[in-house]
Amino acid sequence: MIQHTFGLLVKPSDQWRKIAALPTPSFNTLVLYPCIMAILPAVAWYFGTSRVGWTVGDDGQAIKLTVESARQISILFYLGMIACVAVIGYFIHWMAHTYGAESSITRGIVVAGLTATPLFIAGLVGVYPLLWLDLLIGVAAVSWSVYLLYLGIPIIMNIPEERGFLFSSAVIAIALVILICLMVGSVFLWDLGAAPAFTD
Repeated sequence: MIQHTFGLLVKPSDQWRKIAALPTPSFNTLVLYPCIMAILPAVAWYFGTSRVGWTVGDDGQAIKLTVESARQISILFYLGMIACVAVIGYFIHWMAHTYGAESSITRGIVVAGLTATPLFIAGLVGVYPLLWLDLLIGVAAVSWSVYLLYLGIPIIMNIPEERGFLFSSAVIAIALVILICLMVGSVFLWDLGAAPAFTD
């Protein structure tokens, strides 16, 4: 699986073609890819928010979460990432017939999970929570993920590029709706007791 991570970051077109050519059993094992990769940002942010902390303004005092709060939020963060990949994967499968592609839920989840590779890697910046750096790397990771989606959908779904462009645009729209739902869900979870607890 590691070769796919490196390939999607360095030679995405070639890597998508190699993934599309995989036999069905090997392709289906890639459904575990997001489950493994999502551990990286969850652990990084747990460490960064509970051990390193972040500063606001010039007072130099680091703000940290308690270990229990950071653990709870990191687990919810991990589950949220997996849920988002699964839902986007389902919608990729659901929309495939509209764009003339043969698909399965597994294929949709694999495409969504591989597309999120830059986001999983960029999540490692959570080890040192620095707002401007995290935002800069986050924007670059989102841009690369969108590029991977537009590049990968036509190859994996075996459809013309013009149709793949429309398909990918529809997936982006779904992802934005899921992002809004995730933010609303976070507010509800805070009300239910998952709000961050800071150290004194």
